[in-house]
Amino acid sequence: MTVAASPLRLPDLTFRDGQGTEKKLSDWRGRTVLLNLWATWCVPCREEMPALDGLQAKLGGPNFEVVTVNIDTRDPAKPQAWLKDVGIKDLAYYADPKGKVFTDLKLIGRAFGMPTTLLVDTQGCEIASLAGPAAWSSNDALKLVTAAQTRS
Repeated sequence: MTVAASPLRLPDLTFRDGQGTEKKLSDWRGRTVLLNLWATWCVPCREEMPALDGLQAKLGGPNFEVVTVNIDTRDPAKPQAWLKDVGIKDLAYYADPKGKVFTDLKLIGRAFGMPTTLLVDTQGCEIASLAGPAAWSSNDALKLVTAAQTRS
């Protein structure tokens, strides 16, 4: 994880929840967020999803949420079915079937490949980023998120 030299205000990224309702990153203002972009065709994304689910189960609540945004552009039912098949139960489902979130982050130099993960503070600023998978339910990840929450 690369820590930002100074907090970077992120664009107000737009995506949809499992019911198709538009959501914006600003909907989480006041909460620390681990924003993760993933796709079913991305093997490292699929491998880290149980750990993201574990992180949400351990630390998710009124002050923190893991927000995983699927960017598959084809069959919209496939990602939800895959999550169910592998037993993901603590993460809410969010999707951007047009891939605009990835493009918007790429334009500001924050998305280079998949998965892409940003740690976002309570003001909507990136405080750290990671290109690639991580063991999100590990003790180190728990410490990182806990520290970010106390910083915000």
